[in-house]
Amino acid sequence: MRPSEREAEYFARVEFENKKKIEEEKHKRLAEEEKKKRKELHFMMCPKCGMELIEIDYKEIKIDKCSECDGVWLDAGEMEQAAKMDKTGLDKLFSVFRK
Repeated sequence: MRPSEREAEYFARVEFENKKKIEEEKHKRLAEEEKKKRKELHFMMCPKCGMELIEIDYKEIKIDKCSECDGVWLDAGEMEQAAKMDKTGLDKLFSVFRK
């Protein structure tokens, strides 16, 4: 007994969808692995010059300062925390970075 055209089309579509899901999962896994490799390679490195960042903890704000170019970097949400400080708090914060 030979499958009808509709049956053949259905099974071809199901096979395609299954293979497509497998490929999507493979791509997602590869993307996650690539992201992990990049994070390991760049973690706590200055985005400007590539040298190591030194983490300074000031009033529950973790500020990253470059050991080479003296760049100052804030993580997500830290700028908002700094913006909520009063003027004397900000002056003290910036005095940490003066040479």
